[in-house]
Amino acid sequence: MPKRSLRQLQPGDFLVFYCGLQRWDSKKGWNHDSRPALYLAGYFEVTLAGMAGDFDKKTLLSEFGKNFHVRYPTVFARQKDELVLVKGGPGSRLFKTARQISVDGKDRTGKALKVLSPAMRKVFGDFGGRVSIQRSPPRWVEPRFVGEAIGYLTDLE
Repeated sequence: MPKRSLRQLQPGDFLVFYCGLQRWDSKKGWNHDSRPALYLAGYFEVTLAGMAGDFDKKTLLSEFGKNFHVRYPTVFARQKDELVLVKGGPGSRLFKTARQISVDGKDRTGKALKVLSPAMRKVFGDFGGRVSIQRSPPRWVEPRFVGEAIGYLTDLE
């Protein structure tokens, strides 16, 4: 389970969210001339993270009580052993405007996929040479890029 690595997040770490989008023309509707891409949507400034089963009931309810997976006992019972919970703090936010981070690339077999754009590699690094971000497992920003990445994210509207 690649997402299990998120349990290693520490208070003060950033967890960045991205999504697939395509440009929209407010007058014409769907912009068929633009290609779908991946965009930054927001981030958590982490206050707490861990495996759901490792939290006591009081912490689960006080810190994650509004989380869908915790709120419904039958769902929680099925997922608790695999579920990673991450809570964002006061600095967490969604961006007013999504920022494109991908360009079209290809995997080793020539199949099309989304990769981190060259401009975003200057901000986030290349994740140890793993620039594919299409449905990717968590990617960790190398220490030498952390300051640049956090500065970029906190400056976005």
